[in-house]
Amino acid sequence: MTELKPPYLAFDPATRRLRLDPHEPAFFQDPYQAYAFLHGASNAFFWEEFGFWCFGGFDDVNRLLRDRRFGRQNPAGIPDSRDIGQDRTHLSAFDGVEANSMLELEPPVHTRLRTLVNRAFVSRQVERLRPRVEALANELIDRFEPGPGGVDLLPAFAAPLPITIIAEMLGVPVDMGPQLLDWSHRMVAMYMHGRTRETEETANRAARDFSHFLRGYVAERRKRPGEDLLSLMIAAQEDGQKLSEDELVSSAILLLNAGHEATVHQTGNAVRSILAQGGDPRRFFTSPEATAATVEECLRFDAPLHMFTRYAYQKVEAGPGIVVQAGETIGLLLGMANHDPAAFAEPFAFRPGRADQKNVSFGAGIHFCIGAPLARLELQVSLKTLFDRLPQLHLAEQPRLRDTYHFHGLETLAVRF
Repeated sequence: MTELKPPYLAFDPATRRLRLDPHEPAFFQDPYQAYAFLHGASNAFFWEEFGFWCFGGFDDVNRLLRDRRFGRQNPAGIPDSRDIGQDRTHLSAFDGVEANSMLELEPPVHTRLRTLVNRAFVSRQVERLRPRVEALANELIDRFEPGPGGVDLLPAFAAPLPITIIAEMLGVPVDMGPQLLDWSHRMVAMYMHGRTRETEETANRAARDFSHFLRGYVAERRKRPGEDLLSLMIAAQEDGQKLSEDELVSSAILLLNAGHEATVHQTGNAVRSILAQGGDPRRFFTSPEATAATVEECLRFDAPLHMFTRYAYQKVEAGPGIVVQAGETIGLLLGMANHDPAAFAEPFAFRPGRADQKNVSFGAGIHFCIGAPLARLELQVSLKTLFDRLPQLHLAEQPRLRDTYHFHGLETLAVRF
C-alpha cells in the first residue's frame, strides 16, 4: 500500500526528481512521513534542493557505504554550497583540520590513521569505562534541579555525560567541556544545508582555536605521557610510523566532535522514543540483553544522523538507471534506510525484541564509526540508570527537533519526575 504524499513535497515518478525543502518544519519535525511515501514511490531519487542523487533503501545504503568506488575524500574540500567559487582562503584552519581527519580520507592514509587511533579505542578499553559512565550518570541525576518547566535533559544529562567521558579519555580538562562543545558545534555547522559566509568564518575560528588548544596538550603529553588517549596515540606505531602532530590534532578533534555530537542527539531521541511507548520504562532494561536490544532499536528507530554523503571516484551506475560521474556527490539517507519496509517488519513500530534488528546508524565499511562501542556503552548505561532512578519520568512539554536535517536531534527535552 502506497503512503499518502505529504503536501510539502513534490515527486515526479517519471524522472525520480524530488522537491523537498529540508528546512520545512513539517519535514524536519517528522521526516518519517516523507520516508514512508518515498519507500512506496522510489527508494532512489534526485533531491533538487541538494543537487544530487539520494538513496534510502536499506540494501542500497548498506551496499554504497561499502562500495570503494565512492569515498569521503574530496580534493576541493567541503563543497561550497553558496556557489561563490573556489576561494577557500577564509577556511584555511578548518581545511587544515579536515585534511588530516580520517573521516575525510581514504586508503592508504585512512588505513594507517585508523589503525593507530583504533589501538586506543578498542572494545576492551571502552568496557573498562562502564563503572565511570554509571557513576557519572548518577552524579548528573543527583544534580537535577527542576524548575517551573521541569528539567531540560539535554544540557543536564545528554550533553555533559559524553563530553566528560571523551575529555577524560583524551586527558584534557573536563571543565573545558562547554568550550569544547562550542567549538564542536561551530565546526559541525559546516555540514548543514545552506550555510552562510558567517558560518564558515565562525567554523574556521573554532578550528584554529581548537587546534591551538590541543597542540598545547600534545606537547605536554610528549613530555609527561599518561594513560590517556592522547598519550596512547602519541606512542602508537604501525610499521615504524607514528601520527604526525597535525594528524594527532585532527584525530583528537574528530574524536571529541564525534564522541559527543551524535550521542547527545541519540540520547534525547531515545528518551523521547521510550517515553512515547507509555507504561513503566524499566521494562526495557530488565537485563543486559534487554538493555542492549533497546539501545539497538533506539538507534534504528530515531537515528541521530540522517544523511551521509560520499563522492564518486569514477563513473558509476549507483542504481538502476542512475549514472553518477566522477567527482559527483551522492546522499545516503540513514534514517530512511532504517525504516525500509523491505528490510524490517513494521518499520515504524518501536520493537526492541524484533528478529530483524539491524541499522546503518553508525555507517558501514571502512568508515564505520570508530566510536560505536563507546556510544553503545554510554547509551546502555545512561538510559538504564536514568529510568531505574526516575521511573516516573515524563515529558513536561512536547519536544521539538532542531532545523538541522542532517543531524536529527531535539532543541530541548523538558521532563518532570
